Amino acid sequence: MFENRERTELSDLGEFGLIEHLTKTFSNVNASSLLGVGDDAAVIDNGGDEYVLLSTDAMFEGVHFDLSFHPLKHLGYKAVSTAVSDIYAMNGQAKQILVAIALSNRFSLEAVEELYLGIKIACEKFSVDLVGGDTTASPKGLSIAVTALGTVAKNKLVRRSGAGENDLLVVSGDLGAAYMGLQILEREKKVFLEHPGAQPDLQGHEYIIGRQLRPEARLDVVKILDELGIVPSCMIDISDGLASEVHHLGIHSGCGFDIYDEKLPMDPQVISTAMDFDLNPTVVALNGGEDYELLFTVAQEHYEKIKNHPDFTIIGHATSEKNQFRLIGKSGAAFEIQAQGWQHFKG
Repeated sequence: MFENRERTELSDLGEFGLIEHLTKTFSNVNASSLLGVGDDAAVIDNGGDEYVLLSTDAMFEGVHFDLSFHPLKHLGYKAVSTAVSDIYAMNGQAKQILVAIALSNRFSLEAVEELYLGIKIACEKFSVDLVGGDTTASPKGLSIAVTALGTVAKNKLVRRSGAGENDLLVVSGDLGAAYMGLQILEREKKVFLEHPGAQPDLQGHEYIIGRQLRPEARLDVVKILDELGIVPSCMIDISDGLASEVHHLGIHSGCGFDIYDEKLPMDPQVISTAMDFDLNPTVVALNGGEDYELLFTVAQEHYEKIKNHPDFTIIGHATSEKNQFRLIGKSGAAFEIQAQGWQHFKG
């Protein structure tokens, strides 16, 4: 069927290029489908004062996780956390989830029970209900897909678009921890494979390892913003790295961003571990990924509410220079920010 067609590698498009290519000929036929492909979650309008939010995340063994160091209970928790994070990125509240898993015969009942224990703990933490899903066989390994459903008041919906010139760029929490946690885990796995009797050296790295194995979606940020009386002008969750998400916000909003190197929030454990691995901490903060913090913009009028809040850091601002993303160094020199985070379909 395809023998006379030129072959295009998926890696040439990347995840978002592939999605855009595959869905460009689709159009919504239902009036209730307010927002489809292209944001953190789809938006459905069924009438009333709230929109329905829908999002799906899939994770595959050998691609997204390594069971040689990722406990099944933590994996179950992480799968839910990453899915509901997309709902929070729309300024919404997650309400239900559906879970689909595919399992090979190397998994016992006890192993699957451990996975679902993590799912249950996450459901309790984020106040969501497990309402369905699917279970099927897999020829190899484990995969898990979680669909999250939520709601948001119509006057509080936040999309990736909406940032205006001089809006403040704000991030919750700190950056780079999940990536550095992964570096520690992969290093210790390599040591173990070379020396099977060796015990992993994880002391002093508990925080960053926890951020990789059991990330926390930022439900609290949505609540804090509501208490402060702030509706962000745009927002996204940081799954593929700060640099990548800044590009998404800028492209969708039709603006640029200036980010200040000295403002990037990093835990001391991230900085010291990055230096141990001979990595630049700023590069780690920009491109690490899997932090699942929320990145958003607010109008200048909210500066006083945000500037000293312990959960937030103002790291830059929007500019009128469309699709220009710059890192401003301590010396004042500006460098172009490249989106170099997690790349799907790598060759």
